Amino acid sequence: MESRTRRRVGIAGAVAGAAAGAGAAAVGLRHLAVGRKRLRPDPDAGEQFGELRGRELVVAGDDGLALHVEVEGPDDADLTVVFCHGFALNQDSWHYQRRDLRGRVRMVFWDQRSHGRSGRSVPTRATIDRTGADLEAVLAATVGPDDPVVLVGHSMGGMTIMALAERRPELFARQVAGVALVNTSCGNMAELTLGLPMVVAKAVRPLAPGALRGLGRRAALVERARGLGADLAFVVTRKVAFADRRVSPSVVAFLDDMIRDTPIDVIAEFYPSLIGHDKSAALDVLAKVPALVLVGGRDKLTPAAHGRSIAAALPDAELVEVEQAGHVLPLEYPGVVTGGLRRLLGRVRPESGDTEEERTA
Repeated sequence: MESRTRRRVGIAGAVAGAAAGAGAAAVGLRHLAVGRKRLRPDPDAGEQFGELRGRELVVAGDDGLALHVEVEGPDDADLTVVFCHGFALNQDSWHYQRRDLRGRVRMVFWDQRSHGRSGRSVPTRATIDRTGADLEAVLAATVGPDDPVVLVGHSMGGMTIMALAERRPELFARQVAGVALVNTSCGNMAELTLGLPMVVAKAVRPLAPGALRGLGRRAALVERARGLGADLAFVVTRKVAFADRRVSPSVVAFLDDMIRDTPIDVIAEFYPSLIGHDKSAALDVLAKVPALVLVGGRDKLTPAAHGRSIAAALPDAELVEVEQAGHVLPLEYPGVVTGGLRRLLGRVRPESGDTEEERTA
């Protein structure tokens, strides 16, 4: 195959591969938050969101913080895929990939520091560099020093992989056999508009760090307000994170629950590191291995241009762009993400046994 391929996924093809579809409205007041009551059945209503579990273990970061890790598959497998979730989420955000790849490959999922069931970091260590060190600890605890791994990261999880590459570049010549970067960026995060008009974004941007620090200092009050504003939060989540108008209300509610389960002071603590994130130098390290880069054409948080620039810097990268998708491709178009991972695994491990149809799904 060519050293670098590009796939542009149109809306019709993406919908065919994705599990998220048209749905009925969520219960209660969320009928209003969705904007109208959907009349068709919700195919995702019966999904076991947050219920898929593996063998649990606790891994200590190099500062002693307890990281919650789960492993699926035999310890003697010839390849392990390690999933790194995004900001304000947890490992359950990989629900569809976990469900559909079970039994096909050994998988490791973990909650990043201060997220999910991992321990709470001190504020000064709520940084991308520190999550890169955490990923190194997770690898050391779950795979042998020479056992091959594929690293998969969504949003902040992709940044975590870049931080590891900057921290331990030798791993990408010895152990890391491939990487998948989903809805992520290697820098210039301070220039994001979040979908606002540029003039408004420029006015708001300098106020955000101070405002978030203020909210973090009033965490208890803010958390009560978040509970009271659940329906408003639901519609904001849908507008900011998703682009497909037919996305299932169950999927939106699942993402919204993960975000609201993340304490506001954790969000405030990580914000400066996210905005200051610059790991463009790490791309030289990632260029050593096959890569998959997935972007959403309507991503307001890490715009498609960021992913395109990453793919352009990686000589053996497949770029998949879903034109009518937002910031959470693993949930909005899970079939596209899982299909891309199957193709990446086929490139890394051709003897995996996947059929050509599965690798191109």
